[in-house]
Amino acid sequence: MGLILAFVRVLFLTLLLVWFADAGANNGYRVFNVKKFGAVSDGKTESSKAFLKAWTEACRWHGRAMVLIPGGVYILDSVLFLGECNGFLLGGGGTLDGEGYKYWNRSDCLRNHNCHPLAISLRLEFIQNGRVSHIRSINSQNAHVSLFGCVNLNMSNLRLSAPGDSPNTDGIKIGSSEEIQISKTRIGTGDDCVAILSGSKNIHISQVQCGPGHGISVGSMGGKGSLTESVVGVTVRDCTFNGTSDGARIKTWASSTTGFASNFIYENIRMMNVGNPIIIDQDYCPYPPCDMKNPSRIQIKDITFNNIWGTSESDVAVTLNCSRTVPCKNIRLKDINLFHGSGGSVSSLCSNVRGTSYGRQKPPSCL
Repeated sequence: MGLILAFVRVLFLTLLLVWFADAGANNGYRVFNVKKFGAVSDGKTESSKAFLKAWTEACRWHGRAMVLIPGGVYILDSVLFLGECNGFLLGGGGTLDGEGYKYWNRSDCLRNHNCHPLAISLRLEFIQNGRVSHIRSINSQNAHVSLFGCVNLNMSNLRLSAPGDSPNTDGIKIGSSEEIQISKTRIGTGDDCVAILSGSKNIHISQVQCGPGHGISVGSMGGKGSLTESVVGVTVRDCTFNGTSDGARIKTWASSTTGFASNFIYENIRMMNVGNPIIIDQDYCPYPPCDMKNPSRIQIKDITFNNIWGTSESDVAVTLNCSRTVPCKNIRLKDINLFHGSGGSVSSLCSNVRGTSYGRQKPPSCL
């Protein structure tokens, strides 16, 4: 089943194409133009019903089908697109504008668990064998893109942007998904450029430019309300971090939740004035005070940092702060060349970690 939730208030579009096909059908190819279903591209008229009608008719078509959104500015409320649509493709160069600047001052969900979450611009749920490319998202209220329950989804040539101080505006959030590829993408936000959450497996990220933002993060893991969590198989390579608070980051809460994060590779990565270029933080606490009585029980193991270079904004360029209950295992540092942006030296910090280091080590390895 393919489920798409598009939570946007304003949708600026220039020839945005939504295409999907039933691989088992042999009928002809058909275009479903949203304007023929009543959509108006004047930037004033609400067109959610017209978009939904076009989608519904296209999904009913027994053959290859395309939903066409001609150039223009369309106003949409929250819309749910649901259907048994295989071979999903979203592309065409359009822009999603969440007008987040109207709502960011209401974002208090990290402090208030009874809050009403702001809208995510594009939610893709239970998509199999799909592609998303050449889409732009600006000023999302919450995350720009959220993936849940997706398998074999390829995302490329995306441009996701919001101010560096905009709250909770993650670029791409991934949960309970596998075989996800993200490439050739620029992300600048007020939160994680990419956040990889529990249940994710075999996530491949390459040629991503991140900044501003909080880096490419696994986690946070081990928060309240879960019994066990896992993330397995993450590759981040050939990426650049520019002016981010963090670079390659793994974060877990101090809690009784069990689980593991394993088989990660970060390699060929350039850091440009990054606050924490390499960081494992198993005492994650974004808004103190936090309950630190129970150390994290998330086992982090089999992690490689290879060929990472550039400048750090902090004196500690490599932080491996692991759990005293389940210390990190098999952490490998190879060819690390980091120095302070001001030209000074930097250091590394290790706590409850077991591993090895090879090749150049600047700062000197604490393993």
